[in-house]
Amino acid sequence: MDLGLSGKRVLVTGGYRGTGSAIAKQFAAEGARVIVHGFEPGAADEVVADIVSDGGHAVAVSGDLLTDDGATRLVADITADGRVDVLINNYGTASGPRWADADSAHWLDSYERNVLSGVRMARGLVEPMKAAGWGRIVFVGTVGSLRPGRTTPHYYAAKTALGSVTVTLANELAGTGITVNLISPGVIRTPEVEAYFTDKARRKGWGEGWEEIEPHAVASFMPNPCGRFARVEEVAATIVFVASESASYLNAAHLRVDGGAADAVT
Repeated sequence: MDLGLSGKRVLVTGGYRGTGSAIAKQFAAEGARVIVHGFEPGAADEVVADIVSDGGHAVAVSGDLLTDDGATRLVADITADGRVDVLINNYGTASGPRWADADSAHWLDSYERNVLSGVRMARGLVEPMKAAGWGRIVFVGTVGSLRPGRTTPHYYAAKTALGSVTVTLANELAGTGITVNLISPGVIRTPEVEAYFTDKARRKGWGEGWEEIEPHAVASFMPNPCGRFARVEEVAATIVFVASESASYLNAAHLRVDGGAADAVT
């Protein structure tokens, strides 16, 4: 299937690692010209090198999404070479303490990282999309918005706000040719997640290989009917499709990529 992404300029925030790097690589495989964002100079160079070595087109950019000034400078750097057609607001972080230890600063910081970082980029990049009559904005959330845990309450609260942001922005951009959608993954098998559960497996006696460990890990944390965690490539493939020409009638939607973990009708 031709997804109509060849030659499109795609910005992936936080694309320098984890799921973000998989998203960047999958867009490049579709012929897109990918802009891979990292916070520090050089952070995205390895991902860019991987894409280029595979015959794709990619460049690295760096900038701070957590301040208005930083985001403004980043937008200026990116748009100096032309408009962005597809904005993937992938950056976010779940770090932080539990309820009793999370003060106001933690809550505000989580909102900056998980909501305003994406809002700033959308605000800075949407006008050229409107002028072109085509664009895609995708926010990356978490299935924890539907089933939040007791830890990192500020993170779940911030990510929950993305549902409202998605719908209001889609309505604001009605008739412009721009769609806005939210993708919420469940637990993703990143190297960090695998390392965490491998260490836990040693203490629990779940086995040694990942094939042995994964069923226990899933059962202990966010069980789902698929019986496993998501692969980064699966999440990336969903995001790439949502940003494609084939998904042009998908708008203001919230899609879960969680193996059915949410166990809810939404």
